[in-house]
Amino acid sequence: MSALNLAQALIKIKSISPDDGGCFKLLEPELVSLGFGVEKIKELNCETLLAKFGTKGKIFCYLGHTDVVPSGPEEEWSSHPFEANVIDGELIGRGAADMKGSVAAFIEALKNFLPNCPEPDFQIWVMLTSNEEGEPQDGKINTLINALAAKNKIIDYCLVGEASSSDRVGDVLRVGRRGSLSGNLKLLGKQGHVAYPQKVLSPILEIGPVIAELRDVEWDQGNESFDPTSFQISNIESGTGATNVVPGYLNMLFNFRFSPESSHASLKQRVISVLNKSKCAFEIEWTLNAEPYLTKKTNFLQIIQKALLAVNQKEAVVDNGGGTSDGRWVAPSGAEVIELGPINQTIHQIDEKISLEDLELLTKIYHQILVETQIAAS
Repeated sequence: MSALNLAQALIKIKSISPDDGGCFKLLEPELVSLGFGVEKIKELNCETLLAKFGTKGKIFCYLGHTDVVPSGPEEEWSSHPFEANVIDGELIGRGAADMKGSVAAFIEALKNFLPNCPEPDFQIWVMLTSNEEGEPQDGKINTLINALAAKNKIIDYCLVGEASSSDRVGDVLRVGRRGSLSGNLKLLGKQGHVAYPQKVLSPILEIGPVIAELRDVEWDQGNESFDPTSFQISNIESGTGATNVVPGYLNMLFNFRFSPESSHASLKQRVISVLNKSKCAFEIEWTLNAEPYLTKKTNFLQIIQKALLAVNQKEAVVDNGGGTSDGRWVAPSGAEVIELGPINQTIHQIDEKISLEDLELLTKIYHQILVETQIAAS
């Protein structure tokens, strides 16, 4: 299948995290036909596909995922999110940019590369998970990464196909990511009739000053590699449904994307110090989703920049913003982890898409990265 046909076939599979939905079954024969040995590893409620080609030299790993976030209201899409229609030169569907288009582009790049270089001087791995977007309790790819590290199978170069690009494919890449710390806050007030304010304690009124102070805190100033730490609230829930009752509690979900200039411990302490100023008691559950990481070695970066110079006639800007990726599991082993993928303008949105022109360009870039890796290895 061509990159377009493979991307369309993947998008038509409703692989909401952590369910692969048959994506691996579709991809396995594509990889086997190229000479890869393929295994699938069960991880709690998800699965990881690991395909290997070659046995000599450094390990080059393409890291990606086949799962997607929910589509949202299907009636709001201009084209059904799981039909993978092409409209005005754009492939529309959930996962088109994040990141089924990227997976298809890399496999197409392999089809173009291996016939001309059947015995590369480096090993090629393709590692795909079905739960990058989902929750840790369903299993993450780090189980496999840790098992490989225990066997001294250390990835040298890790190319993550996340949607890193801004205006043109290949204009931005990432060599690191900020950490992610989530909090689930329960603010405990006292329920009662609105007409007797002296007998109630409103968690809704109490959360106002808390939010205002947390909003205005300068957590840190970041550094030359990372933006400053940011604080965001994703959900607030309270109320009994009645107009004349003060609720007894309020739930709030929030998240920090933090630079190495802050730690998860320091952020927790500062939040608690703000909450202690409230009249309400509180309960809080913390989830450390990821620590910050930064690839300091430049061998793989130089390879990718040469490839971009050859294809785009311009090197990429390094920008470590955005969310987290599965690169966080690979980086601690010492791998050089770099994210390079499609334009990220529509990821997780209604009418997620990738243009056919961008899909072709991404395929060329991935192919040239393989070529440059072979040149560096020979």
